Amino acid sequence: MISAFLHGYLLSFGLILPLGPQNTFVFTQGATQPKLIRAIPVAVAASLADTFLILLAVFGVSVIVLTIPIIKTILTIIGIAFLLYIGWVTWKSEPTNNESHSEFDSLKKRIVFALSVSLLNPHAILDTIGVIGTSAVTYTGSERFAVTFACILNSWLWCFGLTIMGRSLGVVDRNGRVLKVLNKVSAVIIWVSAIYLIKQLLDLSLFV
Repeated sequence: MISAFLHGYLLSFGLILPLGPQNTFVFTQGATQPKLIRAIPVAVAASLADTFLILLAVFGVSVIVLTIPIIKTILTIIGIAFLLYIGWVTWKSEPTNNESHSEFDSLKKRIVFALSVSLLNPHAILDTIGVIGTSAVTYTGSERFAVTFACILNSWLWCFGLTIMGRSLGVVDRNGRVLKVLNKVSAVIIWVSAIYLIKQLLDLSLFV
């Protein structure tokens, strides 16, 4: 059971470590919000989204998604459009230490964006379902529970860790110069993710 837990934790860590739309948004929210408590809902929303995907993966949805090409194509097209939009909004966003004048000032907007960059990112969905889902089927009973719990725990710890690290940067960067650069970098990372998905879509089309 311990080995299953370690396997799940390391597996999910490998998936969540690379910089992507979710990671950059969670981190920048921690950095740009005037108080840490205001960034917590974003971390919770992202963690809940990951938990949802992990549970779907473990309970066999991977078989449906990975074996029906049209589902992958639809997910990819939606993801490309959304990532391009998120990148543009992030690029225009001006970090602020005030209580207002932020692109993501509304709590509802921040939560919706956190859920969106998690659930509308087909690369993340296919990674989670494909890697965690296919690995989980090799376990049964308590060991499968251990793998699932390890993946979910890692997601929550990672999202809250990113939020705290972002907040630490926000405290140091009082004038917001670093945060402005970070927003631009985040936008570029998101656009690169979209370009990667476009390449995948084109490659997929060649074989249809």
